[in-house]
Amino acid sequence: MATASKAKKKTVRLASGRKRARQDVKLNAANTALRSKFRTVVKNVQKAVLTGDKAKAADLFKTAESVIDSVADKGIFHKNKAARHKSRLSAKIKALAAPAT
Repeated sequence: MATASKAKKKTVRLASGRKRARQDVKLNAANTALRSKFRTVVKNVQKAVLTGDKAKAADLFKTAESVIDSVADKGIFHKNKAARHKSRLSAKIKALAAPAT
């Protein structure tokens, strides 16, 4: 029942409310795209770590860091979540070097 009522959105009468609804659609799309980009870069680094290619993983991590930071700066994720992801990814990359030496 909850999904049926969620699908039926009321139209807003006030002009400011209609504008807000239009803006929300754009913001939602932008946030979704950024969240997707975040997941993709994290996944790419993890795949590189699994293959054992430290150079590639480190290179991908450099680009992932900036994406993770930008997502946190925009408020899509909490800064602590971003820091946690960066910390875990860098730990995995560092662990690649330890067994080899």
